[in-house]
Amino acid sequence: MFITFEGVDGSGKSTQARLLVDRLRGEGRDVVDTREPGGTDLGERIRELLLGSDRVAPWAEATLFSAARAQLVDEVIRPALARGADVVCDRYIDSSLAYQGLARGLGVERVLDVNLAVTGSLIPDRTFLLVVPGEVAAQRRGSSPDRIEREGDEFAAEVDRAYREIAEIFSQRIVVVDGTATPQKLAEEIHGHLRDLP
Repeated sequence: MFITFEGVDGSGKSTQARLLVDRLRGEGRDVVDTREPGGTDLGERIRELLLGSDRVAPWAEATLFSAARAQLVDEVIRPALARGADVVCDRYIDSSLAYQGLARGLGVERVLDVNLAVTGSLIPDRTFLLVVPGEVAAQRRGSSPDRIEREGDEFAAEVDRAYREIAEIFSQRIVVVDGTATPQKLAEEIHGHLRDLP
């Protein structure tokens, strides 16, 4: 199965991705864990460009994310799924739909079309969107913000609204969960949502 985690920075998605990986491995499953942007040599170099630069034009941002994603799918995700492994990814296509499609105003359909093209239409089996109040996310973010985190609370709120809209559009795949719950309680809830998957 291919599982992704989404949410604003500070939502707890990375923690939940890690907890799920540990649990599935504890059950004896072959699990590949990865992240976006990154997960490959090329992807990590693109990550540095995206998050370390002073300014990136919206379409440059969208296409750099999609380039990193194309490499990750080709090099990591598809080979893992082909051999029967589970894949857990910290961010995927829905990040681009929320950040660039809605928050940057490029359009969900246009950004989705680009990403379906570069990934060969690979969509997760289940996506977990962790939602938290803006002040909680702000408190959890680190003291060394990247370029996108430096855009401030107003942009973060726009991204949060965008994610909630994306979750409504793709409600059959995206499960919205309360990121303020304790990590262990949330991990149990997330694991419960996977019981209907192979």
